[in-house]
Amino acid sequence: MAAKKTFEVQEGETISECLDRISREGFVPVRRMEKPVFTETIINGKKEHTVLKQQIIFEAKPQ
Repeated sequence: MAAKKTFEVQEGETISECLDRISREGFVPVRRMEKPVFTETIINGKKEHTVLKQQIIFEAKPQ
């Protein structure tokens, strides 16, 4: 039996399309995680961190 696997929502892919991909591979999603992706910019000599996008990751187990 395979262990848990993580699936990331790819660029240009909807959450629904990612869930379809998970089920096609024979897995069932059990957890959704969101992680912010930051970018660093220098404004007036100070480093500023701003959120660039939200990374969505699903943890899935075999059916």
